[in-house]
Amino acid sequence: MELFSSQNRFQPNSKCGILNKLISVVGALDPAISFDMADILGIYKVPQFLYGPSPSMNDKTEIPFYYHMVPDEDFHFRGILQLLLHFRWTWVGILVKGLGGAKFEQLIFSMFSLNGICIAFLEQLRTIYVNNISDSLKWLVETFHLFMNSKANVVIINDKYVLHLRWLLYLPEMEIVSIKPKGKVWIMASQMGLASFFYQKSWDIQDLHGTLSFAAYSNEVEGFQHFLKTRNHFSFIHQDGFLKNVWEHAFGCIFPNPSVSEETEDVCTGKEKLENLPGAFFEMRMTSQSYSIYNAVYAVAHAFHAMQLGQQQHRRRWNLQDTQPWQLHFFLKRIAFNNSIGDEISFDENGELVTGLDIENWVIFPNQSFHRVKVGKLDPWAAKDKMFTIHEEAITWPSTFNQTLPISVCTESCLPGYFRRKQEDKPFCCYDCHPCPKEKMSSEKDMDDCSKCPEDQYPSMDQDSCLPKRMSFLSYKEPVGISLVILAVFFSFCTLVVLATFLKYHHTPIVKANNQNITYVLLLSLLLCFLCSLQFLIAPGNIICLLRQISFGIIFSVAVSSVLAKTITVVVAFMATKPGSRMRKWVGRGLATSIVLSCSLIQAGICMVWLFAFPPFPDIDTHSEIEEMILQCNEGSATMFYCVLGYMGFLAVCSFTVAFFSRKLPSSFNEAKCLTFSMLIFCSVWLSFVPSYLSTKGKYMVAVEVFSILASSAGLLGCIYVPKCYIILVRPELNNREQLTKRINY
Repeated sequence: MELFSSQNRFQPNSKCGILNKLISVVGALDPAISFDMADILGIYKVPQFLYGPSPSMNDKTEIPFYYHMVPDEDFHFRGILQLLLHFRWTWVGILVKGLGGAKFEQLIFSMFSLNGICIAFLEQLRTIYVNNISDSLKWLVETFHLFMNSKANVVIINDKYVLHLRWLLYLPEMEIVSIKPKGKVWIMASQMGLASFFYQKSWDIQDLHGTLSFAAYSNEVEGFQHFLKTRNHFSFIHQDGFLKNVWEHAFGCIFPNPSVSEETEDVCTGKEKLENLPGAFFEMRMTSQSYSIYNAVYAVAHAFHAMQLGQQQHRRRWNLQDTQPWQLHFFLKRIAFNNSIGDEISFDENGELVTGLDIENWVIFPNQSFHRVKVGKLDPWAAKDKMFTIHEEAITWPSTFNQTLPISVCTESCLPGYFRRKQEDKPFCCYDCHPCPKEKMSSEKDMDDCSKCPEDQYPSMDQDSCLPKRMSFLSYKEPVGISLVILAVFFSFCTLVVLATFLKYHHTPIVKANNQNITYVLLLSLLLCFLCSLQFLIAPGNIICLLRQISFGIIFSVAVSSVLAKTITVVVAFMATKPGSRMRKWVGRGLATSIVLSCSLIQAGICMVWLFAFPPFPDIDTHSEIEEMILQCNEGSATMFYCVLGYMGFLAVCSFTVAFFSRKLPSSFNEAKCLTFSMLIFCSVWLSFVPSYLSTKGKYMVAVEVFSILASSAGLLGCIYVPKCYIILVRPELNNREQLTKRINY
């Protein structure tokens, strides 16, 4: 109200005496004061320039006719969030004066959690009353232990003057608490500065070393420090009671009262130097707030200048006393000029200065001198990826951290190879680290889950990366393959020896009595059975995959049908010896040949259908082995594969059944017994093959099949031909017609 009164009179809205012409007002640092002033200034539409935080409007009407010299408070909070995210500080404490405002609450309860940041503690700072100092000290001690015992190394302060924080940090010096403050990274929210109260002037501020704060962009105005040093402040002391009060408290002196003749000590001489004051009490450099005031004054001056030019163009006489405050708004919203430093000054459509924020690092020296170092910036007008910049190498951290990046997390990061799982009844930032499952990996820290490697890769030993799988198949070069090759070659050699023996002694009765042609067919098919197993030890290709199962099925069918033919021949030959038997016409080579051909052709037909309808093809198995990709043959159709095996099993069962019922036919050498034992071994091998084949994976499936081929073929070779070779080579006296036709009485 006094601003609208005449000089030395409190008569608002009167024109008596010398009238102060109020054109604009630079508001206070405290937004509440600016809000209260707006009730009166808004009536006269006086421009008000705010350089402090935006006032909390709540349900009140916004301040009219104001120009904000700093970015909106919301941008400060976004800057804090970007800072926390950049340094991965996810476990932070908060000390807030009062409720902190609606925007600050939104930052805490929505923006933080949405970006993975948890609150270690949230403490409201209380006003310290001298008349109730005991309760205040009790609260201070409790709060001190709260944030000192917390694992949060980063604490956000939303206290306009840092008054309460300095009280908390001063407790050890007062010997109220026995522990010394641990190093914390203090983050000053909004437009806060280190402004000491008079009684705090001598307090140590080393614990604030390394603090990070946000302030509106500022620059050093040339000549400002020289102005402070050379200006005769003493000449204004008697005109400005506020300056007199500050001077006395700052330098610990007093101005004597001229009306009192008492002699006083520590009289203020006016020769006191501002540069001798502690940096925490008075900064010689131009602060962000000072720079905002500087630009506000020049904005009004340029608006006046623009108004004057406009009047002259219309040939009107311009008079300052006739200028009305509301007339400035048109020019203020449109001005754009460079100040003395070269920074462009202009306002947007909302009356906010087009500017950004500086991120300042507080460096405090042992002599209590104070320096702000700009280590980054936030520019709302820049591209999204360039809006936030920080220079980590320029930051001075609190001495406790030994100039290493502070860590502020509830739980240490889970290393690659581990994943995190939330702890019960704790915020989501608190978790336990568990190793990845055997088949998964995690290549980054703090993974919520492990991921599978691509099919052609597998997790490393530490499960922190993926390694390429090596190609593998059942090869004749590896131990299992070498063993199978040796067996196949050995049994092939044995088959050739048997075949050579039978060819050499083809004229002997025991060879003639067993249908020589079928014997030779069976021996040759067994030889091919042993040799076809070698196909399974070659790298799968288009031709190999087409041939190996088809050839195996047909050759084995020839072998089993030959056994069936030999068994039926024995039965028919015995029945033909009975008087009057009609079976004599079936005795001969034709019966055995027709059985072998018909049974083999049926299997060949099944294989041809398989070959043309569902041909096998080379495939890669990426799942059976962790570190290998198995090169294998895809059967094309599992149904056709089991049809081939099923038909072969049918022939084997028929052979075993006929041989079993003919095993007791009277004869000195009954071949049906040998055939029974051979087919018993054959059926046992292939019955055990099916579950073994289905329960194995990768190249061991091939090994099971090869072993079954060799074992069943060796069973046929051993049980059918070893006894005969024994008689031919060891007991030749039994190799005569009389012995073969001799009947045994049971």
